[in-house]
Amino acid sequence: MRLIQRSTGVRAARWLSALLFVASAHAGILEDDEARRAILDLRQKVDQNTEQQLKRTGELNEQLSQLKRSLLDLNNQLEELRADNAKLRGQNEQLARDLSDVQRKQKDIQSGVEDRIRRIEPQKVTVDGKEFSADPEEKRQYDEAMELLRKSDFAGSSAALTAFRRRYPASGYGDSSLFWLANAQYGNRQYKEAIASFRSLVTTSPDHPKAPEALLAIANCQAELKDAKAARRTIDDLIKQYPKSEAAQAGRERLASLK
Repeated sequence: MRLIQRSTGVRAARWLSALLFVASAHAGILEDDEARRAILDLRQKVDQNTEQQLKRTGELNEQLSQLKRSLLDLNNQLEELRADNAKLRGQNEQLARDLSDVQRKQKDIQSGVEDRIRRIEPQKVTVDGKEFSADPEEKRQYDEAMELLRKSDFAGSSAALTAFRRRYPASGYGDSSLFWLANAQYGNRQYKEAIASFRSLVTTSPDHPKAPEALLAIANCQAELKDAKAARRTIDDLIKQYPKSEAAQAGRERLASLK
């Protein structure tokens, strides 16, 4: 009976041990499955993260490629703008040169027009206290004739003044040109012609400031012609008509030498 009980106890212990082993093994199996599931979950998460990173990297690469293309386009546009600016700068420089040429030509034209206007526009002139208007060519010819007289070219001056008086018979230079023509004739020893010219001035313009000098010059011409009587008579006329003039004073002194 005791043997049976002992045997039964042994079997019960063995069964209990086996049961514990199975439970332990089952628990180990359960722990392995959870670990595998955890690993699988982790791997899935890693794969998902990797996939997301790859996708993000792809997106970044695409954005980088687009950025590179945009930069290349911008660089091309910048080069085109630089080329356009260089072209425009060249055009502006050419336009500036053209404008300068136009302005210079316009200035030359204006200067030419003003010069032509000056040549034909009457000018204010004052001669022997008399103011009048004279054409530029009229003034030029008179000045040239007077320049010949100043150079003692009496023949040239006489010819120039004679031509001047024929061309401008109503000139404001009329009386003065007649007086200086007479002086040129006197210098050229054309005493009779000089007397006629001086007398014409005194007759037509007795109030002219050169009239007293003209009478004295007539007396000098008469003296050169050895006609002292006529010279004294002319000086008497000078003293009577222009008693306060410098020419009258000179005439008084001249009388002493006339015999």
